[in-house]
Parts: sequence; structure tokens; C-alpha cells
Amino acid sequence: MSGFTFKKFKVEHDKCAMKVSTDGILLGAWAYLKGANTLLDIGTGTGLLALMCKQRQPALSITAVEVDEAAYNQAQQNIASSPWPNITVKHTTIQAFKQAAPFDVVISNPPYFNHSLKGLSDARNTARHTDGLSFDELINAYMRLSHKHSCFNVILPTTEASLFIELAKQSGLYLNAHCQVKTTPGKAFSRSLMRFSLINTSPELTSLCIKNENNCYSDDYIALCKAFYLKM
Repeated sequence: MSGFTFKKFKVEHDKCAMKVSTDGILLGAWAYLKGANTLLDIGTGTGLLALMCKQRQPALSITAVEVDEAAYNQAQQNIASSPWPNITVKHTTIQAFKQAAPFDVVISNPPYFNHSLKGLSDARNTARHTDGLSFDELINAYMRLSHKHSCFNVILPTTEASLFIELAKQSGLYLNAHCQVKTTPGKAFSRSLMRFSLINTSPELTSLCIKNENNCYSDDYIALCKAFYLKM
């Protein structure tokens, strides 16, 4: 099977360097969308985040940006065959992307490898490594394309998240929510779901364990993701 079938849509990912992953599903389910009318998905890949956010809030006007041509084409196909074909997909870098009106919400599952060894696939390297989109550039893109009441939802590995929080702080952003994620009870936290904005609030700190002691999905993970998984 080349794709991933959700309750309300299917995502083909055979042409994409980055496949459907738990990271993407977590972010799509967790992202803060309250009160938003417009959303920007930076580096949409398969289109997963855009589709999940559209399912959660069908009235959202969503624009998704993707630099890799194969992923862009596949995202277009996934969106065209979904219940929400009016999601807009742009084939461009976020650095070159322009939009007259600022977005209410920005979401991204960004590349995060800074110094790790690269593989043979240029597309996969672009999707996984920060060479083409550094954390500074991602934060600058958010600042440029948002307004004072916007929010920015992002997921990163724990180590990279600490760096990202510091860089965001230097740009005047505040961490409003931080959910630390671990795969099983005995493991250390490995992912950080984060929400930033220009509004200074005490961060809402939570944690999530994906699986329980019996290696089944935990009640918390089911509660977060059951609207999307076909068999949950």
C-alpha cells in the first residue's frame, strides 16, 4: 500500500521524501486553531497537515507551500482527491513566498537535522536537513507572514526544540504551549509540540505518552487522534 488511509481522506506519499509520520499526525491533531480564519502550512510535503487542519476546521482558508516539485505534485493530488479540494498549494520556497494578508495560524513540521550525515537522496536531504530552511529563516517567515494575534505551531525533536525556543525568544516570540512527547512510559521525551506568538503568557506545559505499558495506544493519544485514524 503506497498511502495512508485516514477516516476522511487518504494521503499518498510514494513520491514524497518525507512520508506520513507520527510527528505530522501529532502536530495536525494538536495545533491550536481556535478563532482562526486563515492558515499557512510551511513545507506541506504530502499535504497531511493542511488536510488535518481542514478536517478539524472546514471553514479555514488554507495555503500550503512546498519547495520540492514531486512533493508539491503529490500534495496537489492528495488535496484534489480529498473532501477539501479548495486548499491552495504553492510550489515555492517560503523565503520567496508572498501574501498580501497575514495569516492567523502558521503550522510547520520543519527540517531539523543540522549536522547529521546526509543520504543519497537530494529530495530527502532537503526535507530532513536545515540547509534549505534554517530555524532563523522559518521564524523570520512566520514574523513576516503573521499579525500580532497570530500563532505558530511546530513540532521538533527535544534537543532541536530547545534551540528553536531560544531563537524564537530572540525574535520576540513567546512560548505559549509546550507538550513534551514520549513513545512509551520507559522512554525519555523525544518530541516537543510547541505554540508561539507575540503574546506574553505563561506557557501551558503538558506531556503525552503515545503508547502505554502494554504497547497499545494510550488513552491520551487516542483522545487526541481518534478523529483521524481509520481504526481507533
